[in-house]
Amino acid sequence: MRALPLAMTFLAAAALGLGATWMAVTSSRGMDMVRAGAWQGWPRSGTVQADPYARAAISRSGELPLELADGLLFLAVQDSAGAPLDGRCEIRITGRLPQARLWTLTVMDAKGGLIENDARRYGFTSSELVYSATGDMNVVLSPRARPDNWVPTGARPRLQVALRLFDAPFSFASGTQDGSILPRIVTERCS
Repeated sequence: MRALPLAMTFLAAAALGLGATWMAVTSSRGMDMVRAGAWQGWPRSGTVQADPYARAAISRSGELPLELADGLLFLAVQDSAGAPLDGRCEIRITGRLPQARLWTLTVMDAKGGLIENDARRYGFTSSELVYSATGDMNVVLSPRARPDNWVPTGARPRLQVALRLFDAPFSFASGTQDGSILPRIVTERCS
């Protein structure tokens, strides 16, 4: 009779351990996260110092992470006020970017895939963007066409935005950083 409770305990422990591991690997990109406003970055994910969770997430996704010397990746899944990015709304990304030789801004669905659209526009690069008179970026994400720097969202309820800075002469140690170093993300109106 003692074997049954012991077997149930081992089964529950295995299920709990495997479930917690699965959640850690699928819902996280690693422990070395830094935050700058609405943006999250993992500066060591492409290095030999990457933590085991980052390595597992990279292996699972199949992506090729940036080496710290090459560039930095920042993801945003919420606006600067903390609301989730909703593709049915108009979302504005404004401000200056840190110095970098090249940057890209890509709008993706919740799983990280490009959003199909008739305009075939998925984001901008530093050489394509029309900057404001002060040198700031001003990009609008919207399901409806807009003048200037517009990226279609396909009216997807959940979005994420990837900002990649290549050959940037700075790095983050770890912890929370000042949000003013990266552009602000503001949800303006929803329909």
